[in-house]
Amino acid sequence: MNRRISAFLSVAVLALATPALADNPTTLGTFKDWTALAVGTGSNKTCYAIARPQSSLPAKAKRDPIGFLVSDWPSRGAKAEPEVVPGYQFKDGSAVTAQVGSDKFDFFTKNDDGQGGGWMKDPKDEARLISAMRSNAQMVITGVSKRGTMTHDTYSLGGVSDAIDKIHAECKM
Repeated sequence: MNRRISAFLSVAVLALATPALADNPTTLGTFKDWTALAVGTGSNKTCYAIARPQSSLPAKAKRDPIGFLVSDWPSRGAKAEPEVVPGYQFKDGSAVTAQVGSDKFDFFTKNDDGQGGGWMKDPKDEARLISAMRSNAQMVITGVSKRGTMTHDTYSLGGVSDAIDKIHAECKM
């Protein structure tokens, strides 16, 4: 994950927890369990729908901020790009899965600047994942930390459709 995403996620997670910090990214709205945010202006504007997990196992694992993002990057032509932010570095060569309803989706992992991130292995699956998220109640993300700890983060998908629609409108995608 690059430093911009890592820093943004930290600010975004803090903004979700502390409304006074929401001035750095612009909060576009909160939709049940998802928040829509934007950062930057003009061609440098990026929009995000973000959620924190409702539960994380193992509960006592030490982790940095955890989140799942769906982002629009108009300057890159990237619309509704999913990203896993696990709050730890991934085990080298490991993969991440997202279980939504009966569908499983595979993500590749990358560690950068002490942080881990996961993105869709096959970008063609991004639209299918977003569709599944819009029509299901929860998503479970499973990954393995550099220390070998398997984690399971459960996200509510309540409000995800409205949050994604909001970022698309804001970033004109």
